[in-house]
Amino acid sequence: MMPDAAEIPALGRRAEAMLATLGAISSDPDRLTRLYLTGEHRRAMDLVAEWMRAAGLDVAVDAVATVRGRLAAAAPGASNRTLYLGSHIDTVVDAGRYDGCLGVVAAILAVEETRRRGLALPFAVEVLAFGDEEGVRFPTTLAGSSAVAGRFRPADLAAADRDGITLEAALRAFGRDPADIPGGAAEPGSAIGYLEVHIEQGPVLEREDLPLGVVTAIAGATRAVIRITGEAGHAGTVPMALRRDALAAAAELVLAVEATARAGEADGLVATVGRLEVRPGAVNVVPGMVELTLDLRAAADAPRRAAFAAIEAASGRIAVARGVAVTITPTHDQPTTPASPVLQDVLATAIGGLGVAERRLMSGAGHDGQAMAALTDIGMIFVRCRGGISHNPAEHASVEDMGFAVAALTRAIAGLAERETPRP
Repeated sequence: MMPDAAEIPALGRRAEAMLATLGAISSDPDRLTRLYLTGEHRRAMDLVAEWMRAAGLDVAVDAVATVRGRLAAAAPGASNRTLYLGSHIDTVVDAGRYDGCLGVVAAILAVEETRRRGLALPFAVEVLAFGDEEGVRFPTTLAGSSAVAGRFRPADLAAADRDGITLEAALRAFGRDPADIPGGAAEPGSAIGYLEVHIEQGPVLEREDLPLGVVTAIAGATRAVIRITGEAGHAGTVPMALRRDALAAAAELVLAVEATARAGEADGLVATVGRLEVRPGAVNVVPGMVELTLDLRAAADAPRRAAFAAIEAASGRIAVARGVAVTITPTHDQPTTPASPVLQDVLATAIGGLGVAERRLMSGAGHDGQAMAALTDIGMIFVRCRGGISHNPAEHASVEDMGFAVAALTRAIAGLAERETPRP
């Protein structure tokens, strides 16, 4: 028998207690900050490893400090393949305690439930507690999941934090040997899939009064820096018709970015201008130069690229009309990562078995699944979060919703076991 609605509150309470304990591990007593390869990260790793052992997993730590708890296959005629579960335990500065950590806790509890119910799995299960999803300490991200997927970039070892400490030096100080990173990669073809539970970090599930949803894709992202160069001049002497005001051009471009995104909402298109710097920045000077950032995301690559082209075209028109120069420099391009249709169906069936209506939605935020997709199919369960707030101390998921998530993940493991069991 799999978890049913009556058992959900108890599962949620266990998750909440574990998250409260993990959330107390911080470099700052007044807020939650736990960065990769710090003393706080080590304490969190030790706690998670203890929970994994208590759940019956064999625990190891790999060369990039990912805690890996493994449950061997037990069914007769079992394969040597592995189902991966997990998320990350690093945080942003002044974080909430659910982002990432809920996925690790839910995975541990789901495996524990699987064992408690005596289900002999025809594959191994490995729970992963990654340490570098947020990319806060170093100008890198997804080091842990990239290493498991066999896609770790050796050049990232030279990346340095604000104190000049390189990733390589930090790993060595942490007792890890970067030379061992390739050995931690999973064997190609050995994985069944990667499943992750994560708070939605958005308002859709709350708006629709649903505890859980199934992720269809992790949005691709394009980022760029846009520089608009006009001509600075005296605010009192340059006539309006003769101005080459970089800020006025930037304002027009920001509205064009917003209009482009609104026109593409059916494709899950979102666009953000998150930073704007005006020079010379004096009250009595016409702005001569503006630099702004663009973050563009969508559920598929084609509409995102079309939107970027539309923004480039709009910037050209604005430049001509206002007598300014516009340069757009892309700084990041991450393709869309689709979730496996098979795993989506498995998760939807598991959620439906708990009496929850099916809802599929895109993830606008990045996740370790983007790296794990280079190894295997990925699937994600989203959990409703209050107000859609994340990366904020106000981040919150209810005990009941977390219980639903653990129960659904447990059912999904059983569903995959049934699919993988050879038929006579």
